[in-house]
Amino acid sequence: MGRVRRGCGCAVAVLLLVIVGAGFATWKFVLPWWRTQPPRASGGELTVRILDVGPINGDSILITGPTGRTVLIDAGDTTKGKAVVDALKRNNIQQLDYFIATHPHPDHIGGSAEVFKAVKVLNVIDNGQEPSVPPEKSVQSVSKKAVAKKPTVAKKPPSIRKFFDDYKAAVSASGAQYGTARPGTKYDLGGGALLTVLAPFDPLFTRDQMRTGGNEPNANSIVLRLDYGSFSMLLASDAEEQTEHRLMTKELDLQTRVLKVGHHGSKYASSGDFLQRVKPEIAIISCGAWNRYGHPAQSVLDRLRTANVKLYRTDLHGEITITSRGGSNDINVQAAKQPTEDAWEGRIAQKDDSTRSGFIAYGDFGPPPRPKKSPKTSE
Repeated sequence: MGRVRRGCGCAVAVLLLVIVGAGFATWKFVLPWWRTQPPRASGGELTVRILDVGPINGDSILITGPTGRTVLIDAGDTTKGKAVVDALKRNNIQQLDYFIATHPHPDHIGGSAEVFKAVKVLNVIDNGQEPSVPPEKSVQSVSKKAVAKKPTVAKKPPSIRKFFDDYKAAVSASGAQYGTARPGTKYDLGGGALLTVLAPFDPLFTRDQMRTGGNEPNANSIVLRLDYGSFSMLLASDAEEQTEHRLMTKELDLQTRVLKVGHHGSKYASSGDFLQRVKPEIAIISCGAWNRYGHPAQSVLDRLRTANVKLYRTDLHGEITITSRGGSNDINVQAAKQPTEDAWEGRIAQKDDSTRSGFIAYGDFGPPPRPKKSPKTSE
């Protein structure tokens, strides 16, 4: 009998060791993985609308969660507030749960003041940065002719950062809860839909780090990931190649089914190794037919074609609407119009949109100048 008892004791000890080991493995490996998994989709419809805020460049993306929660990411250029408000009214949006200002450039937050006047905004998130304005451009100069004509009534011209001052004033007047984007923060859109902040990371990029191309405010843009069941979308804002490389050094799941292409398709973004990491099935470019910067660049379109994506562009397709109920094969894309140009043909740049060229994005209104005609040669 004693031998049997000793045998039972050994078996119990071994069983306890197995249980403890399994518990440790679960705590060490399974639990962290489980926490990273998005909640199960409720089956309601998630809608993402990439608004048409052209014909100049700009971004504005409206997300409606499966339970009706709403997010507006950016609000187009200074002249496009009405177009964004019209889109909100058209979709019966009377309140925004979140307004996210990705970075302080007017083609992303220029229309925000009009949005705040039109609808109730509960929460505002931005990257905490102010516009980077050189001292010589902080105030527009008054012409000598105007000063000489009416020296006593000459008015101080508006600041070149007026779009940002208007945004801040609108946020303050709205009473919305304000917060700064932090990587890893998740916003619950209801029904299993989650919006996660991926960037910017501290320390933020500086002007000196942009010497190889790209733009400092763009590189510090808020980058987001949207998940709903099997649906996933990476919203790259104006992230530059430097941003992409930093993201790839982090322990992040970057693979998504839909990619909102960074920086309107600029040649300074959408690097080949980044696209290989994301592996998108669908790529969407928000750009304007009048932009002067060659967006989208042919080099980017070539890389996207190599990645075998389905391509949409707001300059050619107009507003682009994506819907999903979270199923494995449930992504529907609808364009407002059929393109009359080849979507795989890039635009020719008339300006360089990089810090090294002295680029400052503070308004890009009206059509670009016509290309100079080459002088006729005598036969």
